[in-house]
Amino acid sequence: MKIADELHEEIRKASGAMSRSINAQAEFWLKMGMLAELYPTHNYQQLVQMLLQQADVKLAGGGDERRSA
Repeated sequence: MKIADELHEEIRKASGAMSRSINAQAEFWLKMGMLAELYPTHNYQQLVQMLLQQADVKLAGGGDERRSA
């Protein structure tokens, strides 16, 4: 896949911050973008929860825990 040099640089920086390979970071963003288009009323946390459920990750508290500050 051909992507702009500027976007590749942003993926490289984000992959370091997120402890992912460059390819894994790009794949994550692709998945999130596809989910955002398919489920436009869902927020980021809901989309990540969907990915985790698809991977059969068992979420503590049913995945609806709220953290208090």
